[in-house]
Amino acid sequence: MNLSPLTALSPLDGRYAAKVAPLRPLLSEYGLMHRRVQVEVEWFIALSDAGLPEFAPLSVGARALLRGKVTAFSEADAQAIKDIERTTNHDVKAVEYWLKAQFKGEAELLAASEFVHFACTSEDINNTSHALMLQAARAEVLLPTLDQLIAVMTGLAHSLAPLAMLSRTHGQTASPTTLGKEVANVVAHGQAGGIGVRGVVGDALLARFGRAVARAGVAALP
Repeated sequence: MNLSPLTALSPLDGRYAAKVAPLRPLLSEYGLMHRRVQVEVEWFIALSDAGLPEFAPLSVGARALLRGKVTAFSEADAQAIKDIERTTNHDVKAVEYWLKAQFKGEAELLAASEFVHFACTSEDINNTSHALMLQAARAEVLLPTLDQLIAVMTGLAHSLAPLAMLSRTHGQTASPTTLGKEVANVVAHGQAGGIGVRGVVGDALLARFGRAVARAGVAALP
């Protein structure tokens, strides 16, 4: 059965697909893979700065190369990870293997390749990636769209301010109002909602490293 608005399991991939298209690069499986690569890269760099005798700090060039892989991450890269997953049957392990494969021809990185994903569980990578995905979706799509909508509605509230209309309460006619005033009410609710979305900081978007595997890593390399 071909994927279409009629066969999609979710309206997000069917009826509303065009409306949520800007979120697709950020909140899809591709977006998750992208953030997993970012987290693995930053963890690898952080380990190089941790003072481990077996892992000297990475050079400026090596750091730039690694972060460049994150910046240039493509759908072809995501597909390569999915291809590896057919063998590993493990999505995060597939990211690890893909990243190690990017070290080919780079002696400095190859020498430290076993420190990729060192002392991590899959959940360390996943929950950090989820936080980054939500952070990007909020900053790049949700808040700009909300601000644009509020700006349009604010203009309508002003232009429709003189237009009188009958208000209602419990289905009964009530005191008169203006259409502009009612639109302004919607604007106020939208602004309040925006404050709430912008306020999702601190604990709400924190991630956690340091589970059982990390404690074992500390024991191995105190």
